[in-house]
Amino acid sequence: MNNNLDNKISISEANQNFSKVVKKVELNGSAIIHKNNKPTYIVSKFDNNVMSENDLVELVARRIISKHKRAFEELAKL
Repeated sequence: MNNNLDNKISISEANQNFSKVVKKVELNGSAIIHKNNKPTYIVSKFDNNVMSENDLVELVARRIISKHKRAFEELAKL
C-alpha cells in the first residue's frame, strides 16, 4: 500500500468531495483520511480475489464481538 502524500486527504475534504477520495484510491491504491492532522482511516479498493463478502462480514462480526465481549456475555445471561 502506498503511504505517500499523494493519497492523503483531510476528513472535511473527503466528506465534501468523496469522488476525490475515489480518484486517489484509483491512482494510488489507497487513500489515507486525516482527522486533526492524524491518519485516521484508510480507504482501499475491495479485491474480490482476496476476501469474499462473507469473509468480510465475518471479520467485522468478530471485531464487534471481541470489542463488546463483556456486553454480549451479560446479554447471554438474560
